[in-house]
Amino acid sequence: MIPQYSSALLISDIHLTPSMPLTAQRFFDFCEKDAPEAQAVFILGDLFEYWVGDDAAANSPFQQEVLHALAKLSTKTKTYYIHGNRDFLIGPAFLKKTGMTLLADPSYVEIAHHKYVLSHGDALCTADVGYQLFRSIVRKPWIQKLFLSMPLQWRRSIANHLRSNSHSQYQAEANKSPLNNNVRTNVTLEACAALMRGQSADKLIHGHTHLPAHHQEQSGALTWQRWVLSDWDLDHPDRTTPRASALSIDSQGVRYLDLIKT
Repeated sequence: MIPQYSSALLISDIHLTPSMPLTAQRFFDFCEKDAPEAQAVFILGDLFEYWVGDDAAANSPFQQEVLHALAKLSTKTKTYYIHGNRDFLIGPAFLKKTGMTLLADPSYVEIAHHKYVLSHGDALCTADVGYQLFRSIVRKPWIQKLFLSMPLQWRRSIANHLRSNSHSQYQAEANKSPLNNNVRTNVTLEACAALMRGQSADKLIHGHTHLPAHHQEQSGALTWQRWVLSDWDLDHPDRTTPRASALSIDSQGVRYLDLIKT
């Protein structure tokens, strides 16, 4: 049976890390004040900047603070989670302690009598062939088991190395050809159409791309609406406009909530 709720808040790409304290504080405030007003909360991936295993949380005061905020939220409203590309190693131990329910990517839900397909979004970026190959490898259970068997310090070192390489490659591509880079790292119409064709819904919500917008899309006779969730960043005003928003769905419709002004 699919989840059914009269109201919901959806967020993604918070990228929580101790080095972004303003963003983290806004997330804690969201859990305490904003989220309990909805019947359900859906976190569509990349809650953390990176995740190297549930055992790492026990040694991190910051991750413990996040865990406690989520556990408290889960006692007030139903909270769901979809893995992102940064934290797909969040496992049963962390989910159990937070009270969150893991959803598959993609998942089908009903909110305010309308049906939606929910996804993190990285699997829809099919023009980025290199990333899709990397994704197919690291999502293999035996690869994850091997990684999680390594000493914690090794895992952190590998994660930091991958993040550094990814950022450097993205910046190089963006400087060389910003238009082509945006196309390559965005979702493709073909991937969205293939996903929606297999679902009895005409509404798609995802994150990952950091390009919040509402789209009306069509492929042949198939039409659908697509909402993209915002990433959160309140700590780098020198590089970007502060961002933090949620998608609200209830009987009044679908709308973006600016969490900076509230």
